[in-house]
Amino acid sequence: MTMGLFDKLFGKKLDEIGAPVAGEAVASSEVNDPTFAEEMLGKGMAIKPSAGRVVAPCDATVDMMFETGHAVSLTTEGGVEMLIHVGIDTVNLQGKHYTVHCKAGDKVKKGQLLIEFDKDAIAAEGYDTITPVVVCNSDDFAEFETVVGKTVAEGDTVIRLGKK
Repeated sequence: MTMGLFDKLFGKKLDEIGAPVAGEAVASSEVNDPTFAEEMLGKGMAIKPSAGRVVAPCDATVDMMFETGHAVSLTTEGGVEMLIHVGIDTVNLQGKHYTVHCKAGDKVKKGQLLIEFDKDAIAAEGYDTITPVVVCNSDDFAEFETVVGKTVAEGDTVIRLGKK
């Protein structure tokens, strides 16, 4: 169903989540970690990053910034709860190669820098830098679409969702 038809039928606009990192947008199933690949934490997608920056994918509040800088959780005003996780098993780096630019409780605007990471140094230590973007409360949404199979820039729409 196209967004225009959805809007006409239901008078609602789908919420859009932008790409928090630039790179190749892929399905969750391509993540080499069952927690993300099998969408145990919620539906989503992932990005194989081409640069070492994580930006706010939309206007939101930072719920939790992991001390290690490898992940951040956000909640939008519309109630979307999301997790952005930079790399697989990168918590083991204990913050090495990550610089945090926000903290829990911060109100952030779409495009605002949240985390910087050294993609090449992380990969050189043997870690996959693929970055899952998970909507943890995806069951709260009747409509859920992901944009995958293409290269995206920071902020390009990668998830569209609408309330039940």
